[in-house]
Amino acid sequence: MGKFIAALLLSLGLALPAAANPEFDLGPPTGSKVPAIGMPLDHTGTARSMNSLMGKNGMVFFFFRSAAWCPYCKAQLIDLNNGAAEIQKRGYALVGISYDQPKVQADFIAERAIKYTLLSDPKSEVIDRYGLRDPQYKKGSLAYGVPRPIIFILDRDGVVKAKLYEDTYTKRPPTSVVIETLDKVGH
Repeated sequence: MGKFIAALLLSLGLALPAAANPEFDLGPPTGSKVPAIGMPLDHTGTARSMNSLMGKNGMVFFFFRSAAWCPYCKAQLIDLNNGAAEIQKRGYALVGISYDQPKVQADFIAERAIKYTLLSDPKSEVIDRYGLRDPQYKKGSLAYGVPRPIIFILDRDGVVKAKLYEDTYTKRPPTSVVIETLDKVGH
């Protein structure tokens, strides 16, 4: 099983160092306060505020397409889970958000023993507030409303300290880059 996951991560480019952040800018700018998320439901069906999710030093807040059908997202969620303890040791909460319903997320968490929070944004309201809706999918498409994948490193006040993303949804910055970035931005 471990060899399968390693091979999957490698095939998706997650086990290799990433040259994150292509030439285009995505989402709220570094140094700005992120938009409010309201009270989306987490994978247990509990309404959560940004403040209730924060770690001692901030949050690694990432947007992903779907835990139900996106193989790149599934690999990313597993990869991040492997580094969740290191992220938490640095005082950051790890939180993901997608348009998936809480049950879809809860099933994935149970199946893969995920150790962090996933939020549900079924109407893509938070995704739209962050300007991340992928424009290539039209109404009626299974993927309508998905975000372009990105990882934000936020301080306790919700200010963007760093952003990690790639030029395509098929590549994601690996957890090692997230941890290196946390170490660079400090506590």
